[in-house]
Amino acid sequence: MASDGTALTGLWFNGQKYFAEGLAETAAAKTLPVFDEAVRWLDIYFGGRRPDFTPPLNLEGTAFRKEVWQLLLQIPYGETITYGELAAQLAAHNGLKRMSAQAVGGAVGHNPISIIVPCHRVVGTGGSLTGYAGGLAKKLALLKLEGIDTANFTIPAKGTAL
Repeated sequence: MASDGTALTGLWFNGQKYFAEGLAETAAAKTLPVFDEAVRWLDIYFGGRRPDFTPPLNLEGTAFRKEVWQLLLQIPYGETITYGELAAQLAAHNGLKRMSAQAVGGAVGHNPISIIVPCHRVVGTGGSLTGYAGGLAKKLALLKLEGIDTANFTIPAKGTAL
């Protein structure tokens, strides 16, 4: 986990693609209230329950990435959305005819706060589980934990993390 002192700025799996991306080399281990809140959130989540709060978050990135990450926060627990649907939402919000699903996927893949900002709920068209920086096995496990029927999802022969 990483924090700016008051809000969570990062939460990664060990070995995750983009692990600690953007974290200052001078970062030091500390005990912070926001870490306690994040641990409480994770305990509830991994206990199979829907957390009824979100720890303070400070999503640092480009304006485009921040907009995508805000859309991720709106995906309900136990539901999925496709990269294309996210792209269509983003295009509509910005008054555009269309938006590249690949560009949205790149932003989703660089989400710095795994699980709490639920990028694992984004799937490819046709149910492909491609594109999880934490690993496709973890993505599948998180979806199952949320009670999502994963029987029709597919794992590509060669997974990608955008």
